[in-house]
Amino acid sequence: MIGFLRRHIGKNSYYYSFIHSIFGVTPSNVELYKLALVHRSSSIVLEDRSVINNERLEFLGDAVIETIVSELLFIDYPEMNEGGLTQLRSRIVSRYTLNNLAIELGIDTQVVANPASINVHKNNLYGDAFEALVGALYLDKGYNFTNRTLIKLFSENLDIEGMTVTEHDFKSRIIEWCQKHRKSVEFKSVASSNSSFISTLIIEGVVEGHGEGRSKKEAEQSAASRFYETRICE
Repeated sequence: MIGFLRRHIGKNSYYYSFIHSIFGVTPSNVELYKLALVHRSSSIVLEDRSVINNERLEFLGDAVIETIVSELLFIDYPEMNEGGLTQLRSRIVSRYTLNNLAIELGIDTQVVANPASINVHKNNLYGDAFEALVGALYLDKGYNFTNRTLIKLFSENLDIEGMTVTEHDFKSRIIEWCQKHRKSVEFKSVASSNSSFISTLIIEGVVEGHGEGRSKKEAEQSAASRFYETRICE
């Protein structure tokens, strides 16, 4: 598999530099990080006909990020109750936050994906790749290093304190905006083939956004976020 990735994705020297620019470390197994950038729409078929992409690494990275953020918030916010900690953690690990962070880090320029999928899944695709890269980092360097690296990365790129008061309920804000301007609004959500949901935001009969998430609620928030940021808050 390693040789196959090397032949089909790119030269290792470039990826050593790219991963170092994000995590400040030289990979021991650079192929893990290269696989983390392969979206399922561009899955690689190996010689034994098995299919590989970044979904398993994404699954692992999602769990690692949630654990590290939970520990960070528990220590940094000793007076915050369980409900507040849960809500703040949800904002930090949301697709909206991780997608924007991935773009800031330049991950969007490195993801291997079918162009059509980028148009449909763009609200999640880059954040998913970030999670997969964290999964690769965890396998490559272990939990303690990953913990220190993510805490540093989040402190430098996220305003966690501001998230305690930042609006993230995009769906409610859009509904309120449409009511104010007397516009019809609806969200149409369907289950996809990979145990997630895809939601479409429709305003006045016009499709205004798409979103994907692990739940119907997350997919709707994802679909609403881009319209909220570009049309309501501009």
